[in-house]
Amino acid sequence: MYLNMCISAYNGYSILSVYEVKTMINIDKLIISFDGALRTLLTPAQTLRSVPGSDLPEAELTDIEKRLSCALMRVNHVGEVCAQALYQGQGLTARNETVQQTLMQAAREETEHLAWTERRIAELGGRKSLLNPLWYGGSFAIGVVAGMLGDKWNLGFLAETEHQVGTHLAGHLQLLPHNDEKSRAIVTQMKIDEASHATMALSHGGAELPLPVKFTMKLGSKVMTQTAYWV
Repeated sequence: MYLNMCISAYNGYSILSVYEVKTMINIDKLIISFDGALRTLLTPAQTLRSVPGSDLPEAELTDIEKRLSCALMRVNHVGEVCAQALYQGQGLTARNETVQQTLMQAAREETEHLAWTERRIAELGGRKSLLNPLWYGGSFAIGVVAGMLGDKWNLGFLAETEHQVGTHLAGHLQLLPHNDEKSRAIVTQMKIDEASHATMALSHGGAELPLPVKFTMKLGSKVMTQTAYWV
């Protein structure tokens, strides 16, 4: 009898301990996510790699060309703000440790993109989007939902996001002033990195998303880019 009581008490303690550990882990993730939001929105982003095109001379741009480059780089910066939020949200609800590491690796490289675009906007004398907190919050919520759907859909969402961003960056390379080599160098390297992220997500088991989901993502991206171009 006494032995059974001791075993029951021990098992109860074990269950409680596991619950407490899981709760602590979830709280840790929330704290890390909150810290990531503050860093993304309020502090200058850092980069380990040198900024692409930093060794190139600054081109003499007309006022119209400078405004165009600045608006396009602001859109790209918003895209990186959204990427940070997406990966934070996906990482928070991802179930597999490998998937979490994949997301965090992509997020680290996206942080460099954030730094590059931020610096280029400053060099062009422009400003970042006034709606960055809104973009971050919405993208974080989408990331959380994507993570809750399961790891294969989580990674599939990451891959499709990067495919669409790559297409978007290719369009910007056509729109940027030809002589703005510094901006073009940044966008070119970003495009290379995004393709790498998509390949990485698929290699870890990402699933092909249904066409309606892809269409909805494209529609949302269009609204974001057109708004961020001006605001």
